[in-house]
Amino acid sequence: MEKLPKIALPAIFILIALVILISKSAITIGSGEAGVLYKTFSGGVVTEEPPMGEGFHLVAPWNKVFIYEVRQQEVFEKMQVLSSNGLEIKLDASAWFEPKREFLGKLHQEKGTEYIQRVLLPTIRSAARSVVGRYTPEQLYSSKRDAIQAEIYEETKKIVDGQYIQLNEVLVRDVTLPATIKEAIERKLKQEQESLEYEFRLVTAKKEAEKVTIEAQGKADANRILSASLTDKILQDKGIDATLKLSESPNAKVVIVGGGEAGLPLILGNN
Repeated sequence: MEKLPKIALPAIFILIALVILISKSAITIGSGEAGVLYKTFSGGVVTEEPPMGEGFHLVAPWNKVFIYEVRQQEVFEKMQVLSSNGLEIKLDASAWFEPKREFLGKLHQEKGTEYIQRVLLPTIRSAARSVVGRYTPEQLYSSKRDAIQAEIYEETKKIVDGQYIQLNEVLVRDVTLPATIKEAIERKLKQEQESLEYEFRLVTAKKEAEKVTIEAQGKADANRILSASLTDKILQDKGIDATLKLSESPNAKVVIVGGGEAGLPLILGNN
């Protein structure tokens, strides 16, 4: 095998050095991510420029790029908090959030890549303790879950907005009360429901009785008016009309006009 020319060895070394240099300088930022550039010899974290976007980038090998996910993310937290009367409540919650892209350099410089553990989660815990402490276990169990969810969101958002984090939503997924308290609340709610049903039946029965009374009163008034309007002359005329209709039947008969009581027609027939 022939020896390589003397000029080939330096060229190979240069090529290898270039490959190593490019490999250390090449940065690929994926979908939903952004990069914060750290300049080792000229100012450290770059905060005055927009973060590096998706795709392929070349940076000086002595600099660093810290990659952050900038899509909406979700974090879960299980907490033990106290109600207004000092009972321990277990609360399962989650938060939807994302770092503020335009302040990503500031976030990295002041909070670092562990900003979720350092800022977001402690703030959610503090807000949850503050909010739940305003309510009784019964309120938490029955009617106030949406309210505490909204209040935890507002209190958390108020703090993390200034920490370069955008909070999109807080979801209270479960509220767990001590078993004895839960059973007592359920019994009370059942009794209240039965009481409401009983009151409804009483009201319904009362309305039905009032309806019957009104109908009976109406009939009585109608009969009284009718009785007052029926004079002897009217009764005689109606009796005549009824007798004449009977006379029109096909049975053989003799009608004597004025032969009956009160001057009514008298019908004599084969029956």
